Amino acid sequence: MDLIDIPAADGTTQAYVARPGSGHGPGVLFFMDAIGLRPRIAEMCDRIASWGYVVLAPNVFYRDGDVDAVRPHTDLREPGARDAFFAEAMPRVGALTSDLAVPDIAAYVAALRGLDGVADGPIGVTGYCMGARLSVRAATGHPDDVAACGGFHGGGLVTDEPDSPHAGLATARAQFVFGHADHDGSMPPEAVATLGEELARHGLTASNEVYAGAPHGYSMADTSMYDEAAAERHFTELEALLARTLD
Repeated sequence: MDLIDIPAADGTTQAYVARPGSGHGPGVLFFMDAIGLRPRIAEMCDRIASWGYVVLAPNVFYRDGDVDAVRPHTDLREPGARDAFFAEAMPRVGALTSDLAVPDIAAYVAALRGLDGVADGPIGVTGYCMGARLSVRAATGHPDDVAACGGFHGGGLVTDEPDSPHAGLATARAQFVFGHADHDGSMPPEAVATLGEELARHGLTASNEVYAGAPHGYSMADTSMYDEAAAERHFTELEALLARTLD
């Protein structure tokens, strides 16, 4: 997995870049899950790139270490391995507060814009697990840039805090697609309903669906939570979102 260095708010971070066969196209910013930048993320970026986009996936945990330091070194499909890794990873997730994430996102948007081959015009964002929160913050913080926002098996999109991701939707102009995990404690039914109400209240075009039977982390084929049907549904819905907003 070849990586490049890009500027971030508090230094430099590593990132993966995927390009279509043509080498150019609209830009898509990919926000990883809590497990880190690793081959599965590269595979997902490559697939999105094959649709005609230049995709940038930064290591959002750069304050905690480089890509190798924050990724798993065991097979997360083995019994208990995923839970053990998350015990280590969750402090990193908690430390990436909005006051740190917001300036990082601005740097990532600028880095994507600065890549060779990225077309002028709107960009898309997509995020997974805690990355879905970053995806929403990108859409709400950069409405002149972000025309498409995907969030899949996201957690904490609706909270009681004033900086809850959903609280900024008044500023967004993107189209949204959310594919929530089923029976997800980090995004329970009442939170999904509140998110839908806010999207509607601000007149945003959005899909806000629970993927029946899909566990949290369903898109990640390198973990025990992978659900092929849900993962493929997410790719189908994300491809359609990007096609109708960026092409």
